Amino acid sequence: MEAIQALETRRSIRAYKPEMPERELLDKVTTAGTYAPTGMGTQSPLIVVVEDKTTRDELSEMNREILGWDQDPFYGAPCIIVVLADKSAPTWMQDGCLVMGNLMNAAHAVGLSSCWIHRAKQVFDSPRGKELLKQWGITGDYEGIGHVAIGYPAAPDPEPKPRKADYVRYV
Repeated sequence: MEAIQALETRRSIRAYKPEMPERELLDKVTTAGTYAPTGMGTQSPLIVVVEDKTTRDELSEMNREILGWDQDPFYGAPCIIVVLADKSAPTWMQDGCLVMGNLMNAAHAVGLSSCWIHRAKQVFDSPRGKELLKQWGITGDYEGIGHVAIGYPAAPDPEPKPRKADYVRYV
């Protein structure tokens, strides 16, 4: 898929089929995430692919409780990609956000759908979230940037909303 076309046609998807994406596709997506620009090349983010249903469901429950919802905040996506960033890097937040963008755009380019899910900061600031990081072998001052819900869409992608008239200004 041509890069500009992929950027213009990617949509946030909020309904997924239960089938787990193939590891080969997830590897392509995560590799693209590792090529996101980072301040001074620090590579401060970490990418955690959660394929384990029990862990995925636990993260969903933690996120749901923070949000105050009674439904799955991951919209049924079978796989969740967590992006964390090392706060010792001065550009940690921006670095992590760029990784999130690369992951979502790469997912679209390989035929998967995705959606940025917030509250990773709160999830991984909690005692249980810190336990999970320790179980995953992640030590240091990492903060949750976001979750990427990823999988196959349950319905066709929605049409794009019109772009606002004053989105771009040249000075």
